[in-house]
Amino acid sequence: MRVLRTCMPLIGIALLTAILSGCSDRPPAPVSNAPAAPTAVVVKPGGEYPIADQHVTLKVMVKQNPLVEDFATNAFTKWYEHKTNVHIDWEVVPARTASETLSHTLLSGELPDIILDMNISENQQMIYGSQGIFVPLGDYIERYGYETKKLFAEFPAIKEWISTPDGTIYALPKVNQCYHCSMPQKMWIYKPWLDKLGLDVPTTTEELYLVLKAFKEEDPNGNGLADEIPLSGYAGLPLDMFIMNAFLLNNDRFYVKDGQIDVSFNKPEWKEGLLFLHRLYNEKLLAPQSFTQDREQYMRMGEHPGTPILGAGVSMHMGMFTQLYGPSGRWKDYVAVPPLLGPGGVRFAASDPFGLRAGNFLITKSNPYPEISFRWADGLYRQEHSLRALYGQEGIDWEYAKPGDIGIDGKPALWRRLLTYGQVGNVHWEQTGLFLRPERMFLGEKTDPKQPLEPILYNETKKYEPYAPEIGQVPPPLYFQTDQVGEVAELKKTINEYVDRMLARFVTGDVRIEIDWDSYLKTLDSLNLNRYLQIIQKAYDEKYAK
Repeated sequence: MRVLRTCMPLIGIALLTAILSGCSDRPPAPVSNAPAAPTAVVVKPGGEYPIADQHVTLKVMVKQNPLVEDFATNAFTKWYEHKTNVHIDWEVVPARTASETLSHTLLSGELPDIILDMNISENQQMIYGSQGIFVPLGDYIERYGYETKKLFAEFPAIKEWISTPDGTIYALPKVNQCYHCSMPQKMWIYKPWLDKLGLDVPTTTEELYLVLKAFKEEDPNGNGLADEIPLSGYAGLPLDMFIMNAFLLNNDRFYVKDGQIDVSFNKPEWKEGLLFLHRLYNEKLLAPQSFTQDREQYMRMGEHPGTPILGAGVSMHMGMFTQLYGPSGRWKDYVAVPPLLGPGGVRFAASDPFGLRAGNFLITKSNPYPEISFRWADGLYRQEHSLRALYGQEGIDWEYAKPGDIGIDGKPALWRRLLTYGQVGNVHWEQTGLFLRPERMFLGEKTDPKQPLEPILYNETKKYEPYAPEIGQVPPPLYFQTDQVGEVAELKKTINEYVDRMLARFVTGDVRIEIDWDSYLKTLDSLNLNRYLQIIQKAYDEKYAK
């Protein structure tokens, strides 16, 4: 075990000198409001609980989770505090302003002890890590990483993915091998409308066009009004993420081919995809709100009171625009459109094969208890703790499966959910923070006819699996040299904003695809796209090229 000696800020030069020197046998003169003497905190070895022999408080910044009522009073928070002897003083940041709040905090120097679930990018890790704002975790992993070492042993690639080029680890990830999340860019279509009109789920771009046209013209909701919205998306998920994969591989607009990283948005096939999207928009089959509305507005569209008006929506799952287990029950009536076959014979499914979100746990330089903080985080990877953080209390919110129980994937189940998913509550963290949810745990949930969401998502995602790119075609997490971080961040921001803006302008007809395409390409060149790709390629080669 390790003993940490800490003390509160001291008032008075004589008192400070006496305590630090340890050479005075005489007690110091009384000082008004003097803090307590230094306290020895015993840190237990990795895997042992409680973590510390005394109650320790840590300040944690975390992004708001709309399904968690209150992190401070949350049942898992209280349980883990009792288990670890670590109390958390939460600073909950609204999700909408999380990025701005984080940037201000990092620049201000008024740091929390821990930054949790704020999705700090690899670039930010490099920038603020090199400045000493983030504490390297390597020594703590070596000394206390009881669960982290087991994680690395089971999934060796994760250690490489979260390490900078020189091998430094600044952040721990959440590991979520969510099957349906691994192919996140989907389109969902309202099956009752297809059935009413005698149509099949579309499998090609042309079939999609014909189905959307029927939704617009044939009054599938039966109210006698032309109020149907055939297809929509929202500003947080550009339409290209699904549609363009019928024209070329568009995995977050990047791909790897023969060891070379390239972008999809300057290729002739991208232009063909734009022409298809413009055709949908021009014939009023694609909602104009797709480029401007936020998630709440998208939800209002999908949950339109009384009569359904949304025919198809682009999102990871139908809960992005309908209320899962909501009173309308509409969410169960949307089925996934499989990856579409384009006119050139192309069909891909965008893929996220890595199953982790880096930058979820970081220790700042202001932290007086870095060892305890790491042990607190390391424990969250423990299966018992992950189950409790994700699902709640055993025997009340979930339970281990019984012999004969079958999981989502058709194999013997590991556990069974007792609490309905997707409801606002205060018993667990609802995927906030760190956890280890390997695919077997995810798919090992016992099927329950009363809670069919996960089986539905599993079966619908199976439509996408045959068209997912090879893992070598998907750019892995990348870290850039410190002197290039600022440059690549600025290039990424400028180029992505331009591509987003021009995607909307091309699709809506604000600029003409056939006439203005060459000007678009020239502007990309002027924005230093080649330099951007050069930096990315160098980072890729340094870390992954064999």
